[in-house]
Amino acid sequence: MPENLGLTKVTKQTELMSGKDSSEMTSNSIKLLAGNSHPELAELISKRLGIPLCKVGVYQYSNKETSVTIGESIRDEDVYIIQTGIGQEEINDFLMELLILIHACKTASARRITAVIPNFPYARQDRKDKSRAPITAKLVANLLETAGCDNVITMDLHASQIQGFFHIPVDNLYAEPSFLNYMKLKVDLDNAILVSPDAGGAKRVASLADKMDLNFALIHKERQKANEVSRMVLVGDVTGKTCLLIDDMADTCGTLVKACDTLLEHGAKEVLAIVTHGIFSGDAREKLSNSRLTKIVCSNTVPVELDLPVVDQVDISPTLAEAIRRLHNGESVSYLFNYAPPV
Repeated sequence: MPENLGLTKVTKQTELMSGKDSSEMTSNSIKLLAGNSHPELAELISKRLGIPLCKVGVYQYSNKETSVTIGESIRDEDVYIIQTGIGQEEINDFLMELLILIHACKTASARRITAVIPNFPYARQDRKDKSRAPITAKLVANLLETAGCDNVITMDLHASQIQGFFHIPVDNLYAEPSFLNYMKLKVDLDNAILVSPDAGGAKRVASLADKMDLNFALIHKERQKANEVSRMVLVGDVTGKTCLLIDDMADTCGTLVKACDTLLEHGAKEVLAIVTHGIFSGDAREKLSNSRLTKIVCSNTVPVELDLPVVDQVDISPTLAEAIRRLHNGESVSYLFNYAPPV
């Protein structure tokens, strides 16, 4: 009993010396860190939260090794690192940059480290679809955990099962509510039909069709090799309709352009493509310039540098910022699955 009293006395003395009570000593604040992959999105999230970005220096030596310096104390703080998976040549550098930033925060005694990865890298390599194929998405999950990540916030994973690759909490947010608001403002939904460009996205489109009270169609595609579609078969009637092609990402845009041609050949009035991640690599610019798409709408999960009139963008930084706020305060994030915060 006297030992416990002595411990209480020491604790009280420490509180008096520091000028804080125990509730203040346990509180911590949000620290936002940004890598080099998408500084514009990081600034939007920072502005939305009203929290400035931490001073972070990310450099490359002449031999291309990445070096990270965090310019302020993050000891016992709630750290959020914003880094998306993008770049035709830099995607591996950005992934390594994220891992080093997480490790730097871990060794700097951060209380909790959350990786905010709007576009999860290697998400398409999520299963062993042929002999001796790697499941690289699982490898990325292992790397994040080993580096010291405690939570992951991402958006529209290519396959929701990727969450099962982790042994830490993963919040997979959806751009769907933001796109719904866009469609209600910009699209004539009285004569619209939703279309999935492949069988893999059928569940996503069916869910959206129920919410919007619209019919949906499906395109079955056959590939000869990766990123090349050989033949498409339409299931459903699109005659005289405004077709809304829904997909999670647009990379080389071969699928979307071929799907657009297939729909127009079957009597569609016009075709709009709505994708979460506008990667637009390779000859995507040329394909979109020559396509018959009325509009392709993407979010800003990745930086889009196409200045084509056919490309439009939806800001999802309010959703990510609200997820960060809710996670920090211990609130439910599930509200964001069906509602987009006001812009």
